[in-house]
Amino acid sequence: MGDSKEAGTEAPPAGAAARGGLSLLSQGESEEPSAQGSALFLGGNEVKSRAVVKYSSAPPRTAFARLQEKTDLKLPPANWLRESAKLGPAGTTILGNSRKSKPFSSFGMAYDFIDSVGNDVDVVSDSENIKKLLKIPYSKSHVSMAVHRIGRTLLLDELDIQELFMRSSQTGDWTWLKEFYQRLIDQKWQRKKKSKEHWYQKAILSKFLYYSINGDGAAQPVPSTAKQQKSSSADQTNDSDGASWPAPFEMPSSVSEDPSASSQGLKNDFARNILWTFEDIHMLVGSNMPIFGGGRYPAVSLRLRDNNKPINVLTGIDYWLDNLICNVPELVMCFHVNGIVQKYEMIKTEEIPNLENSNFSTKVIKDIAQNILSFLKSNCTKEGHTYWLFKASGSDIVKLYDLTTLCEETEDKYQNPFTMPVAILLYKVACNMMMKKNQNKKHYGTVRTLLLNCVKLLDKGRHPQIIASANYMLSELFQLDEPKKESSESPLNENSDESYSEEEEEMPDSDENVSYSTCSDPSDDNKAVAIIKSVGELSVPEKYKSIHQIRPSCAFPVCHDTEERCRLVLTYVLEGLKSVDSSIKKESDLPAADPNTPIPLKYEDESTRGGPEGLEKQMALFLDKMGSLQKGNYSSQSGMIPGSWQHKMKLQLILKSSKAYYVLSDAAMSLQKYGRALRYIKLALQSHDTYCCLCTNMLSEVLLFLSQYLTLCGDIQLMLAQNANNRAAHLEEFNYQTKEDQEILHSLHRESSCQGFAWATDLSTDLESQLSVSCKCYEAANEILQFSDLKSQNPEQYIQVLKRMGNIRNEIGVFYMNQAAALQSERVVSKTVSTAEQQLWKKSFSCFEKGIHSFESIDDVTNAALLLCNTGRLMRICAQAHCGAGDEFKREFSPEEGLYYNKAVDYYLKALRSLGTRDTHSAVWDSVNWELSTTYFTMATLQQDYAPLSRKAQEQIEKEVSEAMMKSLKYCDVDLVSARQPLCQYRAATIHHRLASMYHSCLRNQVGDEYLRKQHRVLADLHYSKAVKLFQLLKDAPCELLRVQLERVAFAEFQMTSQNSNIGKLKTLSGALDIMVRTKHAFQLIRKELVEEFDQPKSEETPPAADSSPSLNREEVIKLLGIFESRLSFLLLQSIKLLSSTKKKTSSNLEEDVVLKTNKQIYSQLLRATANKNASLLERTDVLVHLLDQLARGSGGDGGALQ
Repeated sequence: MGDSKEAGTEAPPAGAAARGGLSLLSQGESEEPSAQGSALFLGGNEVKSRAVVKYSSAPPRTAFARLQEKTDLKLPPANWLRESAKLGPAGTTILGNSRKSKPFSSFGMAYDFIDSVGNDVDVVSDSENIKKLLKIPYSKSHVSMAVHRIGRTLLLDELDIQELFMRSSQTGDWTWLKEFYQRLIDQKWQRKKKSKEHWYQKAILSKFLYYSINGDGAAQPVPSTAKQQKSSSADQTNDSDGASWPAPFEMPSSVSEDPSASSQGLKNDFARNILWTFEDIHMLVGSNMPIFGGGRYPAVSLRLRDNNKPINVLTGIDYWLDNLICNVPELVMCFHVNGIVQKYEMIKTEEIPNLENSNFSTKVIKDIAQNILSFLKSNCTKEGHTYWLFKASGSDIVKLYDLTTLCEETEDKYQNPFTMPVAILLYKVACNMMMKKNQNKKHYGTVRTLLLNCVKLLDKGRHPQIIASANYMLSELFQLDEPKKESSESPLNENSDESYSEEEEEMPDSDENVSYSTCSDPSDDNKAVAIIKSVGELSVPEKYKSIHQIRPSCAFPVCHDTEERCRLVLTYVLEGLKSVDSSIKKESDLPAADPNTPIPLKYEDESTRGGPEGLEKQMALFLDKMGSLQKGNYSSQSGMIPGSWQHKMKLQLILKSSKAYYVLSDAAMSLQKYGRALRYIKLALQSHDTYCCLCTNMLSEVLLFLSQYLTLCGDIQLMLAQNANNRAAHLEEFNYQTKEDQEILHSLHRESSCQGFAWATDLSTDLESQLSVSCKCYEAANEILQFSDLKSQNPEQYIQVLKRMGNIRNEIGVFYMNQAAALQSERVVSKTVSTAEQQLWKKSFSCFEKGIHSFESIDDVTNAALLLCNTGRLMRICAQAHCGAGDEFKREFSPEEGLYYNKAVDYYLKALRSLGTRDTHSAVWDSVNWELSTTYFTMATLQQDYAPLSRKAQEQIEKEVSEAMMKSLKYCDVDLVSARQPLCQYRAATIHHRLASMYHSCLRNQVGDEYLRKQHRVLADLHYSKAVKLFQLLKDAPCELLRVQLERVAFAEFQMTSQNSNIGKLKTLSGALDIMVRTKHAFQLIRKELVEEFDQPKSEETPPAADSSPSLNREEVIKLLGIFESRLSFLLLQSIKLLSSTKKKTSSNLEEDVVLKTNKQIYSQLLRATANKNASLLERTDVLVHLLDQLARGSGGDGGALQ
């Protein structure tokens, strides 16, 4: 037969090779002149027709033998009804073109060409049915067809009422339809027997065709008599004529449980399957017409005609359509009289419509085709329903009934034998669409509709596998990993369970669409879906709506949020699980598992539950289990057989449920509903645990899912720990369960205890426990990535897990550090460091160290620096803990404090080295610098205030303090504009003040070395001036500014004591007074705050608080004011004395006179002011500001010299 190749443009169907001995055409044996088809111009009207052979089991074409005139066709040829190489293995069936097709023939074709069904093709049917439909307006004979809708494809099959009712009489299967038929259509129904003439015509046609391939044309009688052969021929034809109707429940298990099988009347047994495009109608047609070819005639159809009976329109249409469908260009007619061959005549296909007595318009045929298709598509709207198109013999009315609806009114809806084939086909088309990788989401609505209708048709008890599989596919339609793209990609906004109900609603009920019956019988109106009042309407162009306007557009439900989408998925998963479970064992055979009662684990020790030690134990057991999974241990409580369809399907469904619960948990997490999130992740992990029990070979993808689930679980536990104040609400959310969740859990409990991850999903009330659980979740996620080598394949996931591990260890470290600090603050009786504190330090340090390691392993320098910074803080807390060892009055800076502060410094410096430059992360860089500066400052301050004189010399201490203070200054950037800038300025000013005070003190106490004294004097003066400059920049430190200025005055007074000459003393005094004048800025700030404080109670009508302004310390101000008044009084008195004595000794100096006069006036006013004990703080401040103004004016002339 040559090479097996496709004659058309598509690949051979998967089922083709399975048809024992049949093969596809080779290119040279194409059933058509051109594989691209042809447009034929017939009867003056252009009708576009294109045919592509998709499959052929016919043997290679042979030239027909022209029979000699007078050949007697009543005599059988020698080869009659025998196998022949020219006929191929199919024998008589190929040539028996009058053989009645099986009632499920369209399903057989649909199974084989599943790609075409539901999308590209409008009609799938036997060519005989197509011809019968297109001849309706011309023919008086009855029409009875079953119509099914799959997507946008209609499947047409002959519904032989006579055969059906014969069967009904024997089995009682179709009694409801028989009763309906007798009541509404034909009250006196009886079986019509075929005439002898019918069998005679079939017999001579068969003999004619065998003669035509025999070759010599001579009649060679066979041993038996013609009479016997005729009877055997009649028997044979009768046998093949009987339709093989399967009983309603005869569908074999191979079909019901394996959708790929197609048997029991569902075979595609046509000689050829053709994709025929007639105008804009695409049809998949089965044909058995014998085609001959060779020599001058590459393809012809052969017909036998009685010369006494002229050809009529029906025969002409028949011949023309057969040739169009098979793309045969010519027709050869052999005329006979009483079986004796008379002559041959050859007619071109395009000439057939113009034959004498057989005139018809091809345009009208085209209109009939379009109108019938539009009528059927408009009214056969429900997928899975069996529609019955019926026209009684001699009637002009065509009626369409919905047999499924009629059947549902009976006791058993499965009495309709079409139910199972339709369900299988819906399932197969949906499967095919799902498996196409290039399909985008716009087909999901169609797939969903197909599957929903498939599930509706099937009985749960009889077909659990298909129902489980369909529900799993329905769940797969909803993309759980793309929650945001749903609405943007799909413009569909209807949630319709019926496949095309929206199309139905859009079409107005008018005569142009569907003419409903106005028949006198009212019951007839109710039963028929639609009626064509007169077959003549079918010839009117576009009488019914164009097929383009009624193409279905299935609506895929738009889920407005993630939860809605996941809930839909879980609904389908639950239905699938129920189907699987029902097929394994009845639930009563198994020990009942209450979903609300946790099943205790064998290894669980109650005493160790809850604490970190118990967690360690459970983690070890978990990791052992994960290790055994790699080897593929299998344990199912329900007794499922590994590898069975139940096992495979349940695994898929459980995995899908775990994904859905994970997405729900993630969504709840983003809404800050942490109790709900924990409940969902618990269900996800329980699903996963069951999956692990059932799985014989763990996939790396599934392990990756587990790692993600545990990571999310860790996140949730951490958030619960950080939101402890809302614990009651979280607990309520956690304990709530829907009925659906309980049923899914019940199905999971049939396979395992679901307790493998109980350690991770408990809602604890203890903060430490929650943090520990969170940490263990991340560690478990990391372990899975480590031992399954997933970290190299999923570096992003690995980095995320390590980041979280670093973060949780930081959280736990901070938790222990804060606990240690709290213990330290509570310490009253015992001054020594407690063991509990030391334990907490160790735990905290260990956590920080592990966290730093986690961040460093993924080069996360910023977070590593933050943890180093926290470790530095821990060292400072350790140092502070050692400061209380001894009496407060005898207290000295201890070596332990120094050790821990130096360790803190080391960690801060490491943090800076880790960051490298400020550009890495400016905020962290600034924070580390500030902490480092603070550490140095604290060290220096403690050494200065609690000098360790018992261990070190004064000079050594001063040197160390000076060095620490300078280092603190180094890391305190006063010029950087930031929120911390005022703090930095205050810190720097304080450092300069402390250094100046220290050098001032050294100068007072030092005797001897003049060089050192001079150095100290210069340094003290330098630091005082710097401190003043910085304090002047701050608006909230007037007291500090005043104190520094007073110390400067004291410094000047100390210098004056060592001066002998009056001129020198006077100069120093003038300098001191000038410093006094400069304190005016500080007094103005104090005054401003006092005024604000005075106004505030009035406006708020509340009594004034002692220190209502947090930045102003009243007692401090009063104390400083007293000192200032006394020092100013002393300086003015000394100045007056010195100026008076100088005036007596030397000639009068005008400038000095002015100064002396001013100083006397100011001194006088000051004395009067200080004598008034009732003056308020504000009044005293005002007086001083006024006096300083006077002093500034009086000494303005030589202010420069006085400095």
